[in-house]
Formats: sequence, C-alpha cells, structure tokens
Amino acid sequence: MRATVGDKLVQHGRVVGQHDQVSEVVEVMGQEGNPPYRVRFPDGHEAVMSPGPDCQVRHKEERQQQQY
Repeated sequence: MRATVGDKLVQHGRVVGQHDQVSEVVEVMGQEGNPPYRVRFPDGHEAVMSPGPDCQVRHKEERQQQQY
C-alpha cells in the first residue's frame, strides 16, 4: 500500500451496519509512500495509522478523474 499527502484512506466497516471511516493522509511517515500515515478525520482529530487489509487508498488523481 502506497499513499501520498492528500490521498483518502478508507477503512471499511467490519460488521453489518458499520459505516466506512474516511480520513485524509496529511503525512507519510514511511519510506516511498509506505505506512505509517498521519491521517485527519472529518471531525478534525488526527491519528497515526498502519492500514490493514480492510483499508483502501483513494489517490487524489483518481478522485479528480472521476469528477469529469
């Protein structure tokens, strides 16, 4: 998994009815885009995450292409 600043990190819900958590990568702490990442959630709090298999990176370039 590789990410850059500005990408979205989506952690999928693990049980039925649990919503996905979406955060924005604000710092890449690993080498060459690898985890861990400092992320910011919509409510403003930040955390350091090493994403597992239930996470997906949405690159900002992909999101921009989808808008057109």
